[in-house]
Amino acid sequence: MTPPIRVLLVDDQALLRSAFRVLVDSETDMVVVGEAADGAQAVELARSTRADVVLMDIRMPGTDGLAATRMISADPELTGVRVVMLTTFEVDEYVVQSLRAGASGFLGKGAEPDELLAAIRIAAAGEALLSPAATKGLIATFLAQGGGSGGGQGAGATEYSERLSALTGREREVLVLVAGGHSNDEIAERLAVSPLTVKTHVNRAMAKLGARDRAQLVVIAYESGLVRPRAE
Repeated sequence: MTPPIRVLLVDDQALLRSAFRVLVDSETDMVVVGEAADGAQAVELARSTRADVVLMDIRMPGTDGLAATRMISADPELTGVRVVMLTTFEVDEYVVQSLRAGASGFLGKGAEPDELLAAIRIAAAGEALLSPAATKGLIATFLAQGGGSGGGQGAGATEYSERLSALTGREREVLVLVAGGHSNDEIAERLAVSPLTVKTHVNRAMAKLGARDRAQLVVIAYESGLVRPRAE
């Protein structure tokens, strides 16, 4: 029997955490293993509870969600932890900061219950989670503007240049399509291969680029300049 997805809830509003707990614990394939009111506590609980997925509020007093996500992503013992950022405003600069910090994606606090549960399952599976309200074009624009490393002309391009050269032609092709927001099934159809083959290419690209999940592949694709942002 597959063990349930272990979920850690992080938000400074106790009422919201309680609502999330009731929702998550109502599912047979997931369980809440802890609650935190700030980022520092979240990092401690991520270590002690061995959570699979952390639902992380961005704006909190003290250590905020972005700082906590960076700490979780940088901890070798927490490589299997996936962070889904929760934000009141689904489209803002925090979206890209979240992805850069190591989050697997983000979701608006106004999301429907089914969307939240789906987000947990998607993140636990290692997939990238981008809110439907955030268009690919806007994400690309933010990535290009963030800190001068976007567009393939700064530190990001230099950092990933050598790693990108290790990719095969097919792996680069798949990476570009992943950055475009396409699923494995969609990529398989475009390239006339099986979804399993696509998954293999994605996993190899992740290993070669040191990416935690598909969300990080998207960041790398834009920051390295392999994929250029374009106006929608």
